[in-house]
Amino acid sequence: MKKIDYLENLGSPGEFPFTRGVQPTMYRGRLWTMRQYAGFGTAEETNKRFKYLLAHGQTGLSVAFDLPTQMGYDSDHPMVAGEVGRVGVAIDTLEDMEELFRDIPLDKVSTSMTINATAAILLTLYRAVAEKQGVDPSRLRGTIQNDILKEYIARGTYIYPIMPSLRIVTDLFIYCQKEMPNWNVISVSGYHMREAGCTAIQEVAFTLLDAMTYLDQAIASGLTAESIAPQISFFFGVHNDFLEEISKFRAARRLWARIMKERYGVTNEEAMKLRFHSQTAGVSLTAQQPKNNIARVTLQALAAVLGGTQSLHTNSFDEALALPTEESARLALRTQQVIAHESGVTNTIDPVAGSYAIEKLTDEIEKGARGYLEKIAKMGGMVRAIEKGFIQQEIQNAAFAYQKKIEEKSQIVVGVNEFRDAVGAPLGAPTEGMQSHGDSLWSQAAPLHKIDPSIEKRQKEKLVRYKAKRDQKKVDALLKNLKDGAEGKENLIPLILDAVKNQATLGEISGTLKEVFGVYRENVVV
Repeated sequence: MKKIDYLENLGSPGEFPFTRGVQPTMYRGRLWTMRQYAGFGTAEETNKRFKYLLAHGQTGLSVAFDLPTQMGYDSDHPMVAGEVGRVGVAIDTLEDMEELFRDIPLDKVSTSMTINATAAILLTLYRAVAEKQGVDPSRLRGTIQNDILKEYIARGTYIYPIMPSLRIVTDLFIYCQKEMPNWNVISVSGYHMREAGCTAIQEVAFTLLDAMTYLDQAIASGLTAESIAPQISFFFGVHNDFLEEISKFRAARRLWARIMKERYGVTNEEAMKLRFHSQTAGVSLTAQQPKNNIARVTLQALAAVLGGTQSLHTNSFDEALALPTEESARLALRTQQVIAHESGVTNTIDPVAGSYAIEKLTDEIEKGARGYLEKIAKMGGMVRAIEKGFIQQEIQNAAFAYQKKIEEKSQIVVGVNEFRDAVGAPLGAPTEGMQSHGDSLWSQAAPLHKIDPSIEKRQKEKLVRYKAKRDQKKVDALLKNLKDGAEGKENLIPLILDAVKNQATLGEISGTLKEVFGVYRENVVV
């Protein structure tokens, strides 16, 4: 390995190029935010789960929305039958949003919302609830994911074509800079691309390329990189290769700082910092021997901490089988708390400093990511690469290569292709020759979380009552204003806010925008 230029490649924590962390004292000054992702069924049920997690030491909220909400449908739309409240909470109206945050003071908590195509609608609903609580919007803290490009790449919850979607993203940037300056306007997500099968190098490259695309759009709309960059955050997955994951975070921070300085001419170091939320790898969880997932999540969480995360979600061990139970969600939170308060790693600002292996891997990941940046620039940028299917193909190839390793057993997955339970043993039961002692790691898996099948019916009935008591003429007029704004160049966020405050539903607002923008048709890669 070549000799390291300390100032050029490492520096001190909290200083350019931020390889060693974005804060001078890191966790000695303040722990990361423990932000457990939660949401299921109705707003009322999810509100109870939020309060449960906060009571057990969670320090920030993270909202999971159901697929109809993510895709811009109300719960009574025929397309969403059977999906209401299944993989997240159903939010159709301002009333639902009020219930979701009932008795939770929004000026006291930081909230993250994993929502993309309908991000503008959900953020205006959140703002409207805050105003009803008497909270000034400028005091709200949190993050809206708002990362539509990765939906076209890996996740699929897009609605409109790419360019109209980028317009909405940029409108939200402009609006929040003025109205909600403490809010992170986007969480550029590598997590979902990693879940789809990309490598660590690809995760860094594609995430930063997405971020650059958003930044370019913002600059074209009149914002400056210096002003908007501090409101951009990132979201990465944490996988099983312990040293590689730590190095990935260091490489991403360093590369982003250099991009901001070299490409965008930024001089304010706050605008060069890559701040990120991380989540342990859902794709690494196994239905076989599910309690092995506790060990996986612990190692992944420790890698995120050693890599310098600002916020962390730890998956529950039963998530390969169902949504988490209260018990498994609490255990996932306790995993973070043990790392924070018992492991000792928070006593040192940069515990992996001086590691030859870490520095070598960091260099390799940055070099590999730069290669992708250069290649995609020659293709015409990230939007063009997505439209051609190049990014999707790269991820598919990486996923195929990894699956082949598992099938050939050159990559061992404990309990799946090696160290399996005896044939016929139930999930989580002891292997032959082992004893089961009460609630040991080898005991029968705990009961799974089940969604009440009556949720959809109740949500539909609630929606009927909501529409019956509103001023329909006013709603129609405001939706017409929104349509006119979409056909022109007006910032759409104030128009959406007016609509939600006057009881227009999420599906009605999304449907209005569809009339103008149309819907996206995927370029299928085979």
